[in-house]
Amino acid sequence: MTRLPLSAGLIAATGLPAGVLAGQTSRQALNPLLHSAAPYDGFNLALHVGDDAQTVQQQRIELLKALQPYGAKRLVWLEQTHSTHVYEVTEQAMPFSAVNADAIITRQTGVACMIMTADCLPIVLSNADGTEVGCIHAGWRGLLHGIIENTINAMQSPAVFAWFGAAIGPCSFEVGAEVFEAFTQHHPEAASAFTSHGTGKYLADIYQLASQRLQQLGVQHISGGAACSYQQADRFYSYRHTAKTGRMATFVML
Repeated sequence: MTRLPLSAGLIAATGLPAGVLAGQTSRQALNPLLHSAAPYDGFNLALHVGDDAQTVQQQRIELLKALQPYGAKRLVWLEQTHSTHVYEVTEQAMPFSAVNADAIITRQTGVACMIMTADCLPIVLSNADGTEVGCIHAGWRGLLHGIIENTINAMQSPAVFAWFGAAIGPCSFEVGAEVFEAFTQHHPEAASAFTSHGTGKYLADIYQLASQRLQQLGVQHISGGAACSYQQADRFYSYRHTAKTGRMATFVML
């Protein structure tokens, strides 16, 4: 069966099993008659950044409508705090308000697991046969402290596939020496993901840092990771580019 293409403005994930639908929103509004005003211009889905709450809720409804043809019944959102907490959506645990966590997993069909980013790395996970999925909000703090490890350990079956949505790229993600030292202290191989950038500064490749962790945990197939939210700020929200800005959503569902 040929799957219908996603709505314009949605970026489809690649390299995942046939039973998994995943992707990322962009700044392009799904409904041309409905969009956030400046400085959130476009399809902002975050309620915590100062945008008009009614507009954001309407845009979340537009996203649900766009995913309904694929069987989506609910969108489950997180209250993200750069933690390493993982929430599992089950038939018994189906929240109606945002959950305090930075990763979400499920084996329930029709539930779209949502995370929001504007430079941090969104990671979609799936097991081999596409019956269990997860979505991770991975900034450098979450990566350092084990959000990927916690998420994969929380899954009942091994994660085999991963897809990266748009995050800040290695040409733009400047960090201090303390970040370099924190990553390389226990993982010397992480040094290859950093490039010296002046006195005490480095350019970090968050895609490579995540790939190293995933590969160590047995994730064999990794796709995505070619975009830069900072360099492509006309297409994606970037907090480092413009601090008062919106958020994209990355979603995965069975």
